[in-house]
Amino acid sequence: MMLELASVSLRYPNGHHAIEGINLSVPARCIVVMIGVSGCGKSTLLRLVAGLEQPTSGTVSVAGEIVDRPTRHVGFVFQEPRLMPWLTVSENVTFGLADRPRKERDAVAARVLDRIGLADFGRALPKQLSGGMAQRVALARALVGDPEVLLLDEPFNALDALTRSDLQQHLLDLWAVDHRTMLLVTHDIDEALRLADTIVVLAGQPGRIVDQVDIDDPRPRDLTSERLASIRRWVIAGLSVTPKT
Repeated sequence: MMLELASVSLRYPNGHHAIEGINLSVPARCIVVMIGVSGCGKSTLLRLVAGLEQPTSGTVSVAGEIVDRPTRHVGFVFQEPRLMPWLTVSENVTFGLADRPRKERDAVAARVLDRIGLADFGRALPKQLSGGMAQRVALARALVGDPEVLLLDEPFNALDALTRSDLQQHLLDLWAVDHRTMLLVTHDIDEALRLADTIVVLAGQPGRIVDQVDIDDPRPRDLTSERLASIRRWVIAGLSVTPKT
């Protein structure tokens, strides 16, 4: 497995119990989507996988290595682009490569921006970008280190429906090329149905996994099909579950 969470729990020093007893295996080359109501620990799980938080108990491992700090093996796309307004698009993309020569950074930025369809915007400032373009830059920044696992925390949540759909397809297009392992958080059931190889439903406070389902339907998917309609009903039912303590 590319990513493993084994009996992972997290209780903060202030007493807040975020997640409890999480067991999750994410195979290489798969897209796993976590869905759940606000406060059930979805974003916390991503932060644990990224090494930004440490579990109170249990272990998180990527490619067989225990995660106890941020690692180059894992890229992270946050809910907001978080671009630095005084830097150009290229400079934002390669911000984490400051130790490399300028010529190398420029070459890397050009290559990654071409992949996300923004080859002509390297010298632009963030204020010159639309919301969708800014989120593409955030995606490029996460990809620039060629991580084995890509974490996405509701990356399209703030976008309008058309831009959201476009970026969902763009993400699938990127995945079709490199089949990078992805773990994505969303509140949007249709987004999960469109993107996921596996949907994981979290519920409760502290958050627990209440169920998961594999989706082997070929992409692009017909979200009105009876198969996906059945999975949609299953997800809705799962979101209303109160996990046993």
